[in-house]
Amino acid sequence: MIDLEREEPDIERLIEEYGDSLLRMCLLYLKDLSLAEDAVQDTFVKVYQRYSQFQGKSSEKTWIMRIAINVCKNIQRSSWWRRIDYSFTLEQIPAKTHDRQDDALLSQIMKLSPKYKEVILLYYYQDMKIREIAEALQVPESTISVRLKRAREKLKFNLKGWQADE
Repeated sequence: MIDLEREEPDIERLIEEYGDSLLRMCLLYLKDLSLAEDAVQDTFVKVYQRYSQFQGKSSEKTWIMRIAINVCKNIQRSSWWRRIDYSFTLEQIPAKTHDRQDDALLSQIMKLSPKYKEVILLYYYQDMKIREIAEALQVPESTISVRLKRAREKLKFNLKGWQADE
């Protein structure tokens, strides 16, 4: 067994492995590229500082995502956040591919309430399992399943007829 208290995190590996997905997640949360980059940087600083506290009860990815989500939520709670209008375009999201259908879906995801948006983003865009999402958000698995089901229903309803509009 690895002694995590003595182990320094391989920050380069963590950035390489999780950097892009964290940036996408933070950008979808914060809707501002500069803030998302700051959030990712803050996340990696916290990961480096607290790596010895990582107990391995969840996957490393789940633990890091939880930190990133908390960083984003802290930014959104700040008083200046409410006074600034962050316009956001889908082209700002770093992605390997970009097509119109993905844009329509992502646009509808962004309109969901935060509790539905975060489960959709974690499940589909971060490839996390329901158990991992429950750990990251610190809510029961059944709650995540219900939120995921309701989010899908809302998206299905909101996207109804989109294919016919093309």
